[in-house]
Amino acid sequence: MIKLFLFISLCFISECKSAVAADKGITSDKIIIQKVTDNVYQHITYFQSETFGKVPCNGMIVFNKNEAVVFDTPVDDSTSLILINWVRDSLHCKIVAIIPTHFHEDCLGGLAAFHKQGIRSYAANQTIKFAKAKNYQIPQNGFDNLLELKVGGKKVIAEFNGEGHTKDNIIGYFPSDKVMFGGCLIKEIDATKGNLEDANVNAWSETVTKLRGKYPDTKIVIPGHGKTGNTALLDYTIKLFAPTK
Repeated sequence: MIKLFLFISLCFISECKSAVAADKGITSDKIIIQKVTDNVYQHITYFQSETFGKVPCNGMIVFNKNEAVVFDTPVDDSTSLILINWVRDSLHCKIVAIIPTHFHEDCLGGLAAFHKQGIRSYAANQTIKFAKAKNYQIPQNGFDNLLELKVGGKKVIAEFNGEGHTKDNIIGYFPSDKVMFGGCLIKEIDATKGNLEDANVNAWSETVTKLRGKYPDTKIVIPGHGKTGNTALLDYTIKLFAPTK
């Protein structure tokens, strides 16, 4: 019995070590890539804003069976190349799609690096329209309200639910892990309203309320900036932009 107990204990310890080793994230002065679930990583890069200073910007990497989808590019091409190489070398995955969640530079500033690597880009047709108007790098493939892709047979969703931070803001959702990338539509807890230059503050709360009802099983929410959390981020955003009476 003692030997059996020791054997089981050693196996448990070994499994715990393996679980720790499975986190292949990186931290550098240019990019942080950190594990969220077994099939989701969050990437963080830094955008220098004239108004808000050095701003940490989030994105999401979803992967399964040697395929990956990335939501939002890092802030520039050189940092995007670091991410592309990391997905290839650490996750051993081919990126099948890059999806900017709206037209601002913190979402598509590194898009050219993905295109140079032959990675297909997808975005809302509104995002493509606004990117053209700004002379930004233009996503290749458009959709209106809903895009469903697969990574290793698992569904990945990109969806427009209404205006908020911008007129084109979409979210990403990975149903198997119940992880939502809210992008700049969703605020971290205690955040201010932030950049409202292209916002529809009157629609924002209603849009997130609709989103919350559509994905009630959500467990993890990654905002466009700041700390990841749970659906409390949705509730906070709804309250932050609730119409005043």
